[in-house]
Amino acid sequence: MKESQTLDSLLTKKQSLDDRLKSLTNKAPVVLFMKGNTQQPKCGFSRTMCEILSETRVEYETFDILQDEEVRQGLKKFSNWPTYPQLYVKGELIGGLDIVKELKESGDLVSTLKQ
Repeated sequence: MKESQTLDSLLTKKQSLDDRLKSLTNKAPVVLFMKGNTQQPKCGFSRTMCEILSETRVEYETFDILQDEEVRQGLKKFSNWPTYPQLYVKGELIGGLDIVKELKESGDLVSTLKQ
């Protein structure tokens, strides 16, 4: 009985984390999970991502993964993407900095962000 309760609580915790991650990735049309925030990025990749997104003039929300270890680790599994920053549009992972750079170079970034 104890094992079942432990398993149940683990499943509930994972389910609630998945629900939370789904909610966070959908909190705005464009959401960037990054280290720091737009005013104070805490790594060069996050800073570069913010610069690229700002050039598009598309509004976006950010989430500082350094403030929440559960989200930081859980989102890697949720998205199957091991690094940050991670960019989401309408709850769907677009990718990290390399993908966003490719979209910018191909001229597809703004249309991707506005889909």
